[in-house]
Amino acid sequence: MKKTLDEHAARFDEVAAEYDEDKSEEYNECVALVLEHAAPESDDTVLDLGCGTGAIALGLADAAERVVGRDISDGMLAQAREKAAERGLENVEFGQGRFREPNYDGAVSVVTSNFAMHHLSDAEKRDAIATIAALGPRKIVLGDVMFFGEPDPDDPFFSPKVDDPATVGLLADAFTDAGYALTAVEMVHDQVGVLVAERR
Repeated sequence: MKKTLDEHAARFDEVAAEYDEDKSEEYNECVALVLEHAAPESDDTVLDLGCGTGAIALGLADAAERVVGRDISDGMLAQAREKAAERGLENVEFGQGRFREPNYDGAVSVVTSNFAMHHLSDAEKRDAIATIAALGPRKIVLGDVMFFGEPDPDDPFFSPKVDDPATVGLLADAFTDAGYALTAVEMVHDQVGVLVAERR
């Protein structure tokens, strides 16, 4: 990880109020694909890691029985809670949690994450996927910055000073090692995609 968790949290606290105002086309497409592939059933519990201001968690609330959002930024969590209250959603809960320490030990059917895991190093991503798999979800849906080929160093989609994207191959191997099989791979951009992994 190129920044500490506290540094990442502080960075997102600073931008939380404006975070939703200027999202890229690729980000929005990933949100739509993560929502589509998560497809929770009415009795499912969804855990959304790196939930930010709640784009995924709130988008799944009507379909799932319960949605639990976790993030490291108090500012982002405050925005997510405010949105949930404005929409009158009572089956969504937001709180502090990390990929490798999600602060959740209940049953979970689907785990989602969008544009968050790329802050971790490759080894930390492997640990995170193993931690998520240990919760026993039937499906994991990951939208993120990831490399489908060699990224153009002169035109990175990500911020090299703070982000540490992985290759699709590394992520696929991590899911396989954790007992999951990739059932969908969606390339949004040569540096952005959505992976769907289901328990074997």
